[in-house]
Amino acid sequence: MALRIRSGKGYTLIELIIVMAIISVLLAIAVPIYQKSLLRTKETLLKNNLFTLRQTIDEYTYDKQKAPQTLQDLVGEGYLRSVPIDPITGTDQSWRIIMEDAVSMVNQTQPGIFDVRSGSDQKSLEGTPYSQW
Repeated sequence: MALRIRSGKGYTLIELIIVMAIISVLLAIAVPIYQKSLLRTKETLLKNNLFTLRQTIDEYTYDKQKAPQTLQDLVGEGYLRSVPIDPITGTDQSWRIIMEDAVSMVNQTQPGIFDVRSGSDQKSLEGTPYSQW
């Protein structure tokens, strides 16, 4: 009686399909979680940049007794090294500047920057627009 021994090395088609299915399921779970964590990181960076800009605008206004006219004034006077990048839009040119009201102006002759907001029209993970932060 002759016994046949399988000498072929390798994987069967069914084994390969099962492995590919498992990898697909893991990717389907991991990719959305990764994308959400990237967005959370951008939101945290945006909050930090807004805090820094607002604090610097207040310091400039207190020191100079007038509000800055542009964000570049903060860089020119040494309050910032450079204008921070809005992480949502990816540029430092998209900040929405809110100018002082005539009533709340420190220097009545020149209105300046009162607040700064993100230039993005997107909504955050919380559901609020970034432009309202």
